[in-house]
Amino acid sequence: MDLQWSPADLAFRDEVRAFLDEKLTPGLRRAGRLQTSVYSDHEASMEWQRILHERGWAAPAWPVEYGGCDWTLTQHYIFERETTLAGAPSLSPMGIKMVAHAIIAYGTQEQKDYFLPRILTGEVFFCQGYSEPEAGSDLAALSMAAVDDGDDLICSGSKIWTTHAVEANWMFALVRTSRSDKKQKGITFLLIDMTSPGIEIRPLVMTSGEVVQNQVFFDEVRVPKRNVVGKIDEGWTVAKYLLEFERGGSATSPGLQVMADQIATAAAEQPGPGGTRLIDDPGFSRRLADARIRTEVLEILEYQVLATVAAGKNPGSASSMLKVLSTELSQTLTELAMEAAGPQGRAYQPHATCPGGPVSDFVPPADGYVTGEPWQAVAPLRYFNDRAGSIYAGSNEIQRNILAKAALGL
Repeated sequence: MDLQWSPADLAFRDEVRAFLDEKLTPGLRRAGRLQTSVYSDHEASMEWQRILHERGWAAPAWPVEYGGCDWTLTQHYIFERETTLAGAPSLSPMGIKMVAHAIIAYGTQEQKDYFLPRILTGEVFFCQGYSEPEAGSDLAALSMAAVDDGDDLICSGSKIWTTHAVEANWMFALVRTSRSDKKQKGITFLLIDMTSPGIEIRPLVMTSGEVVQNQVFFDEVRVPKRNVVGKIDEGWTVAKYLLEFERGGSATSPGLQVMADQIATAAAEQPGPGGTRLIDDPGFSRRLADARIRTEVLEILEYQVLATVAAGKNPGSASSMLKVLSTELSQTLTELAMEAAGPQGRAYQPHATCPGGPVSDFVPPADGYVTGEPWQAVAPLRYFNDRAGSIYAGSNEIQRNILAKAALGL
């Protein structure tokens, strides 16, 4: 694999930089720079998606015939890195980076024609209905029932940890349509209109104080069978395919590299033990160096997976490896960021950040006072949010089991 950028790649990089310089407003840059989790402020995210869609860059990893970009592997990476360096807010992954791939691979022509253009424009905004109170990492244990009733499925049960359920107008969900000797059988992949009668949303307050996650209750919600993606009772195949994109379909290393650079800069100014600079503390500097080396390794592995995705193939078990490496590395960096933030990083100051959802029961100071710099206010919120990174999209323990079986043959 040639990792040297060609003159064409450098020209593309300059094109991306010029676009970002022109289109990224100060407000959008602030939303990206001060986001406290993988989710940006919703309004900023949707505004940035609109701008990208106008340029034809909202979903570069999609096949060209559906609105994707005919980019090389290097161009995909350059775009990810430059948008991160510029401080662009992240887009919600639920539609563009997740369910769209399932619809492209398994959906009917009618589903493709309706949903894909509307996902690009933001007219359709998806949330994910996977986890249940008794089915998290063991997703196949889900029990939300979908009973056959002619042309419809009648859904009853609940989903939990549903990101942006309040903002979403559609949900892609796994439901139980039958039971057999194997729990993976009898699961159906279903698209549910969130305006349907019988749906109730209850917000959940996270440890960071943000309200991004929700529990969603379904009381005999009627869903047309035409909204089934794939075949009834065979949704587990669709779900596995989609999870491979959720776990490893994009480049996370650029963002982690930026975070590591910011930590190094802050540590050079922050007092450490004995009045020296924190960066001069051997323990801290060793852990930061180790994290930066691991980020470089992650970058090479992401090249390989992005090459697979760009070729129209699914990344397979490699996505599990990336999920483990990227989330655990991010947790390490947020721990180092907390140390670099020092005492100012212990203050709860969400008003100085751009969280992915409203903050519950917090009244900011009337004068907007912030202790320290805004990045120090981001550090504790990012730290708390990142604790879930090794759990969502299938816990890292489950990912290691997948790798043991698929990659090592154990």
